[in-house]
Amino acid sequence: MDGWRPERNSVMCPSIQLPNCRGPIKCVHSFWQSILQITTLINHKEKTKKSEKTLQAIQRVGQAVNQAVTRFVTVGETIANENRELKEEMSFACSEARRAGETIAQLTDLSIVEHPDPDGRITIFSDKTGVVKAARLLLSSVTKVLVLADRIVVKQIITSRNKVLATMELLEKVSSFQEFVQIFSQFGNEMVEFAHLTGDRQNDLKSEKKKASMAAARAVLEKCTMMLLTASKTCLRHPDCESARINKEGVFQRMRLALEQVIEIVTDSRPNGEAEMAPISIYSGIKDFKSKVEGLRENLYFLSKENLSTMLEVILEHTEDFTDSAYTSHEHREHILELNNQAKMELEHLVSMWMQAQAQKTKDVMEDLELAILRTCQCITELKRELHNAATTLATDLLKHHSDHMVLKALKIAGAEGNLEAVAEFTCKLSEQKEQLVETCRLLRHVSGTEPLEITCIHAEDTFQVTGPQIMSAAETLALHPTSKIAKENLDVFCEAWESQLSDMSVLLREINDVFEGRRGEKRTYLSLPRPGKHNTNLKTLKPVKLDVEEQGKIAKLGLELRLLTSDVDAESEKWEDQDNELVRHGQTVSSMAYTMYLFTRGEGLLKNTQDLFHQAEVFATAGLKLSSILHAFSNQLEDDDKPLLLLEIEKLVPLSQQLQITSRTPVQGKTAIFTKVDTCIQKTKAIMMILSQVLPICCKLLQKCKAGNGCYRSPPSWRENRIQNVANEDGLDGKSVEAFGVKSLEHHVNNLTFLESK
Repeated sequence: MDGWRPERNSVMCPSIQLPNCRGPIKCVHSFWQSILQITTLINHKEKTKKSEKTLQAIQRVGQAVNQAVTRFVTVGETIANENRELKEEMSFACSEARRAGETIAQLTDLSIVEHPDPDGRITIFSDKTGVVKAARLLLSSVTKVLVLADRIVVKQIITSRNKVLATMELLEKVSSFQEFVQIFSQFGNEMVEFAHLTGDRQNDLKSEKKKASMAAARAVLEKCTMMLLTASKTCLRHPDCESARINKEGVFQRMRLALEQVIEIVTDSRPNGEAEMAPISIYSGIKDFKSKVEGLRENLYFLSKENLSTMLEVILEHTEDFTDSAYTSHEHREHILELNNQAKMELEHLVSMWMQAQAQKTKDVMEDLELAILRTCQCITELKRELHNAATTLATDLLKHHSDHMVLKALKIAGAEGNLEAVAEFTCKLSEQKEQLVETCRLLRHVSGTEPLEITCIHAEDTFQVTGPQIMSAAETLALHPTSKIAKENLDVFCEAWESQLSDMSVLLREINDVFEGRRGEKRTYLSLPRPGKHNTNLKTLKPVKLDVEEQGKIAKLGLELRLLTSDVDAESEKWEDQDNELVRHGQTVSSMAYTMYLFTRGEGLLKNTQDLFHQAEVFATAGLKLSSILHAFSNQLEDDDKPLLLLEIEKLVPLSQQLQITSRTPVQGKTAIFTKVDTCIQKTKAIMMILSQVLPICCKLLQKCKAGNGCYRSPPSWRENRIQNVANEDGLDGKSVEAFGVKSLEHHVNNLTFLESK
């Protein structure tokens, strides 16, 4: 039976990579588990005489370590044979590791004991020092292997980058379509190799900030590959067109910068020895400031007043980005300036109380100091909230205003008509839109809350800054050559990139709000899978097969849309005063199920392959039918005038849930059929979530109407009690919390979609 799942997004233990292998070597995990067992064994309270049961456990640990080391070393030796420049070092490190593993196995071997004591206990493992030495040698040699393997991976990425750059230079100089097609084919293969290598590297990065930077760079390369194709074709078709040349050069320049960014990340270096810029986020400054202020409770002397004053000055200096912005509303600007002045006064008062407390630690003085600390922290928190509201309100309004993409549509029409005057007019409007979006990204960066989100804001800002002028040059080219199909295709590609970035910005805004409101990482993930051993036990051996670009994009887009709907449902659920309401609880459970399906499209979460996804879809369909039943019961308690709108939505739920149930249960074979089934399941799930997002606010309003006395339930007690009892009697619909997830760029996950098909 076939199954599919995107590659996972995290590595839980150290890993090494074969030169031509995409995934981490699995034996490393069991090796490190064995090392932990040896560490426990060494640190355990020493007893000269041990029971036979304890002795057998010791021997099993020693054997497990040796076996894990053998597998690990085999991989290392393979790498050594394929990389001559490091073969000697790698082989020596592997030899040391193998010798250490064998030593540990010998020192814990039960067969070396010939004469047990009269009481049945055996005296062994007396050479604890020998085991410690062997364990140290093992760790040292394994570390060497990992370091050498890492050097090889870095070298591979650099080599791959150099190939891409060399081919890009050839692409820039081609003068015929035939030559371009040949070189671009080579370029495509090299970019695929580079994407695989950097994708693996991104998974292995421990720093979330570096992961976000890598994801941003890879997203640029992915999008620019298509831009490079159409921009180059346009330039070849219209070689004397200056705007086409400018358009193409912009793409090549951006790709080169992205390639260099990747190398900086994997080599942990900066160009020309520059130091990495410190984050300018106001949030980080406020966090440090509050920490220092609150630290005065414990130690009055660990900080000087100059330090606090300087920290506040830096924060207030950054708020000038908001107050000086032409796009910040007058109301927000006035409130920010007011809070700035208040923060200065509160700090002055705090410093005064602080000085008094240092001179005399009386009860009254310490109470005054505590009050000053609280007021200062409260003021700076209010400033933080006001800045957040200013940035997110601006972003929300802009995204809503530009959601129809009217300027892009007008540019396409004007270009196709050859109307240069109209193109110039709409180019000015797009330029203004670009400035608004760039400024908004800068403000969002201040309130992003985490370093990865800050990186994403910078990436969005750069994308708008670069893509805007490229759209303008592409539109001008089309206006000069209105009958050119290639010029039209080129403009379409750049406009799609703009629209895609607006969509990504919408997701970014939601993530920033989640962090600010403390919701990030609290999303419950529904576990619908049976216990281990009862599911997928008879699956055939699976092999990975790459999805094509269109399939990758479709699944990733569907996953993103599903994520947005779960956020909408969660937001509507939070508006209910009664969080124990059955409809709210079941809605949250259904949302949680949909969320696990979204995580599947990212290569994360509890669903391992398509079989898990289909099982989840079946359970989700059952929950959809149950939701319909709950809504019907709810509607039965309403007055007749309040029912029609609600019943209209309820009637859509049953057929959708039944269709999803049938689809999830229908067996299919082959890559295409399975992909179609995955697509259909997520589409149906999305449709049900859409209905739920519309039904919840309707029900909430009707409930408020009843409480206000403008409507009523006919029999609320029995309805509520009966439904609660029904829920209590059903098993497996309550959801299950999991660890926080990290949001990363969508394009990274599109690159990593992998199809698993039976051999």
